[in-house]
Amino acid sequence: MGGISKKTLQDLEFPTVLQQLQARCNTELGKTHVLDICPLPNEDEIIRALGQTSEYLSSLVSENRIPNHGFDPITGDVKLLRIENTTLEIAGFKRISAICGTMAEHKKFFKKFKEYYPLLFVVTEKIESNTEISKQIDRIIDRFGEVRDKASDALFDIRRQMSHVKGKIGQSFAAALNTYNGSDYLDDIRESVVENRRVLAVKAMYRKKVRGAVMGTSKTGSIVYIEPEAALKFSRELNNLEFDEKEEIQRILNQLTNQIRPLRGLLSDYQDYLAHIDVTAAKARYAHDINGLMPKLNTKRRSYLRDAYHPLLFLSNLRKGEKTFPQTIELHPENRIIVISGPNAGGKSITLKTIGLLQVMLQSGLLIPVHERSEVCFFKTILTDIGDNQSIENHLSTYSYRLKNMNQFLKRCNDKTLFLIDEFGTGSDPELGGALAETFLEVFYERGSYGVITTHYANLKALANELPHATNANMLFDGKTLEPTFQLILGQAGSSFTFEVAQKNGIPYSLINKAKKKIKRGKVRFDATIAKLQKERSKMAETSSKLKEEEAKAREEAERLEKLNAKIKTKLENYQELYDHDQRMIQLGNKVNVAADKYFQNNKKRPLISELLRIVETENSKRKKKSAAEAKKERDKKAQVAHEVQKEVKVIREKKKVAKKKAIQKEKNKPRPVFNVGDRVRMLDGKAVGTIDFLEKGKAIVNYGMFTTNVSVDQLNLVESKK
Repeated sequence: MGGISKKTLQDLEFPTVLQQLQARCNTELGKTHVLDICPLPNEDEIIRALGQTSEYLSSLVSENRIPNHGFDPITGDVKLLRIENTTLEIAGFKRISAICGTMAEHKKFFKKFKEYYPLLFVVTEKIESNTEISKQIDRIIDRFGEVRDKASDALFDIRRQMSHVKGKIGQSFAAALNTYNGSDYLDDIRESVVENRRVLAVKAMYRKKVRGAVMGTSKTGSIVYIEPEAALKFSRELNNLEFDEKEEIQRILNQLTNQIRPLRGLLSDYQDYLAHIDVTAAKARYAHDINGLMPKLNTKRRSYLRDAYHPLLFLSNLRKGEKTFPQTIELHPENRIIVISGPNAGGKSITLKTIGLLQVMLQSGLLIPVHERSEVCFFKTILTDIGDNQSIENHLSTYSYRLKNMNQFLKRCNDKTLFLIDEFGTGSDPELGGALAETFLEVFYERGSYGVITTHYANLKALANELPHATNANMLFDGKTLEPTFQLILGQAGSSFTFEVAQKNGIPYSLINKAKKKIKRGKVRFDATIAKLQKERSKMAETSSKLKEEEAKAREEAERLEKLNAKIKTKLENYQELYDHDQRMIQLGNKVNVAADKYFQNNKKRPLISELLRIVETENSKRKKKSAAEAKKERDKKAQVAHEVQKEVKVIREKKKVAKKKAIQKEKNKPRPVFNVGDRVRMLDGKAVGTIDFLEKGKAIVNYGMFTTNVSVDQLNLVESKK
């Protein structure tokens, strides 16, 4: 956004975030593009970028992983295509083919899973599909980067001739080798290769004895390499064919370049898309590492950062194995300005930077490390004054520099501004600096700006207490140990713990007492009261937070139950309709059955037809005329309800089966009773009760009165022992 300057980004260490992001890119072009990331100019672009990153983040833990997007840059190849009569090299064609293949894979993937990745699908859908480029290149160049024999008829013919000539050279060389092998002319190695040609290794003293062309000598000069005369003629022929092959390959590549040249714009689009995906993937990996997510976005001018972490501090502490303390802060129309006070080293500055950095990251399309219930709004302008900004070149003091900065603030701040100022008003006389700072703060307040400042000035704390839409806050300190707890507490100013910190650091108590007498007694009492209030406030905040959490859970549960109730009500109505319909069909079936029975008895067709007509006419008198579409809709609804009922009945049956199996298993697992003759028993899966007449080797004859049966005692349950 135009209202966020480079200085603001540097104050908030945004370039460091981009460097960490760059390390997570896979491609050189992606690494270049990452460093160009800055706050986006409008809200639609921000929401789109956040959504795409969020979709990619979800793919990292999904079974439907987004395909690989790595590529070698084709920027140079595309530039070459813009110049007429140029020819690409084979490596260039391979790079282009790979990019086209990757692009096709991405388009196919996002089309298949567009329900999971709708925003990323839209990006690929806008880019024209072209599979011909890869096919054309693959027809000419194989996967090893060689031009195929069948790239043209002429090349096929040249290579066939070359193969034939190579065969002749081989035969001629073998004949020459056989001729001189019996003599003492050849060295022990017999042959070698010079300039890609087979040569005889002839002893230097016999070089005149061997006919052929001298191709070179060994380092010591003891061996002369000679190509036999018989092979020379064929070698010259091979040279001519190799030249023809080179010419034909150049012609083929030139023709292929001209075929691809008109599509250079599309190739640039493919590369831009893959670089964009690389940047999006890097954002997603970064979000994964810092536990980043997309908070709820609102237009109500409310920014609620819950459990917000400073990403750079979080990653740094993670490497060291140290804990990072999250902050919770809220800005809204009723609470636009927060004044944070309290002792140094309590985390005021890091809280300020966390708010600013997360806001800048969000408006640059990066996910932020906050609780999922957080809410954010967007600011047109973000103004910062953080750290020691003394300008050495301009010979300005810190205070002069800050006053110039404040002047810029006054010119630019409005109700769409977020300002962040560290140590507001310092650098001058405390009385005068505090008064000027108070005036600036009043102007920011009147213009409706949002902001967070840190200060030690009591008058600024008092002003925040007086203004309706501003509030004090403090970084909580332990009053006993004087150690910071790094917790931001809204609603009251912080004590600077000046005398307490001095005492802890070994300053004699007599000196501290003397200093206390030098200042107004009311100021000391005020500071002590603030310290006491801080403790009480922390307890109340903890209770309030728990209550809010419980309230939110109860509200969610009530909404869920309401939806469930409506769903059940609809289901009941549908089931009632189905039941009424089925009852009517049963009655109709009964009437038809009675008519059929009469016909079976008397075999008279006329009464049968008359009765059936009467039944049909009675039934039709109850029907309402419906269009074909309405009738179809009703049929579909009934079929759906019937399907649901069958499904639920099936589930109930399955549950009963499982329960029955469990019961049987339970019975089986029970310690088995010892049976005796005369005991009353029943089968495990039966209901009839019988008496044992005879027992032997785990078998029993059970008498059921009308009949007896021979069963294993493992299948019996004891009903009653014999008395």
